[in-house]
Amino acid sequence: MTATSSLKAAYDCDGYVIVPNLISAAEFAGLRDASLRVTSLTRSGQWPHRRTVGKQFAPFNADNPDSWGVQHVMHPDLKAPEFVRWYTSDAVVGIATELLGCEEKDLQMELFNILVNPESHDFALRWHRDDVRESVTEQEELKALAVSHYGVQWNTTLYDDSCLYIVPRSHKQPRTSEQRALSTTMEPPRDPLDMPGVKQVHLKAGETVFYNSNILHCATYDRRVPRVTLHACMGDSRGGSTRARNVLQHGLDWIKEDRFVETLPEGRARGMWKNLVEMQKGTGGKIEYSLEG
Repeated sequence: MTATSSLKAAYDCDGYVIVPNLISAAEFAGLRDASLRVTSLTRSGQWPHRRTVGKQFAPFNADNPDSWGVQHVMHPDLKAPEFVRWYTSDAVVGIATELLGCEEKDLQMELFNILVNPESHDFALRWHRDDVRESVTEQEELKALAVSHYGVQWNTTLYDDSCLYIVPRSHKQPRTSEQRALSTTMEPPRDPLDMPGVKQVHLKAGETVFYNSNILHCATYDRRVPRVTLHACMGDSRGGSTRARNVLQHGLDWIKEDRFVETLPEGRARGMWKNLVEMQKGTGGKIEYSLEG
């Protein structure tokens, strides 16, 4: 068995894998500088697309000036070509195709955001699966988890990061009664380590965790600890509209603009973009939201 097939086997079994060196030494400084710049724009109110403290899931609002994330970092208005270049790089595409079990032509461009520490508030996300409601019955949960996911999500850290908590293998298993009791509330946990089966993910700067977004997970944000973590996902277009709700709820109309397309190199990047546009067309413009809170 090759190293990459071992990686996929581990991902399929556990719902996550940790990959080192997804950012080359030559890319690291540029990506961190670009990330710090767009984070500064967001915190100063010059970039409106952000994840707002007090709101855990899309649609986000402007009710709080503090932010825990920067949205749409490939947007042409940010003038940060580093993000498109890395998102469509050999390193990222190679791992994505391996974990998805697809060919490069099947890849679908999706979301690319940055997770950051709020400036004035500690913040946390409740236990959740990204596209399965917490209130579903055990039978409904089993049915939802049995559906092919056709996507992969990842966090790549630009500083050491221990914010993410997961329950390994929960992407294929319904919650136990104890897990259900801790994950049906709208409130974040007082202590994530109370969750049966939990694992806190410790990443050094430059490491990446790829995970199935329907794994049971939560996160904590300490305002005193710098966090700048690239948070992205990529799809397999063979899934048709399977991923539409989870992706389009974040507001991606801007990706159809010519000025965005002009930032994409010919070839791979534009092929990924075309697959996203086709998925968007297939929904007829209807937007649904995965979770509340």
